Amino acid sequence: MTDAPETQTAAADASPDSGQDPVAGFIRKTLADNPVVVFMKGEPDQPRCGFSAVVVQILDHLGVEFVGVDVLQDERLRQGIKAFSDWPTIPQLYVKGELVGGSDIVREMFQSGELKPLLVEQGVLTA
Repeated sequence: MTDAPETQTAAADASPDSGQDPVAGFIRKTLADNPVVVFMKGEPDQPRCGFSAVVVQILDHLGVEFVGVDVLQDERLRQGIKAFSDWPTIPQLYVKGELVGGSDIVREMFQSGELKPLLVEQGVLTA
């Protein structure tokens, strides 16, 4: 297992960006500041649902450094990430600001051998 991944704390009330939705602002900033982000239930070292645990295990297995964002800390964040991505489920894996998908997609990509090359291509994992 790799070093414990970072966990972002939602600062939904802190400094809304120019009157825009502070939750969307937090999501945009988190994605801009971190190459690989998992919006998940719980934290990377203590996932609070099996689907989140699957994504964490796959990323750990591949040796990907990532930031986990616990959506259970704030209901606005939990709903906000779904609206932001237009994706109804959590967890959600983002690479370089782009949604890769949820647990099923990440697992399928890993099993088919598609995930590692994508991560290498995006420069977040060495071959």
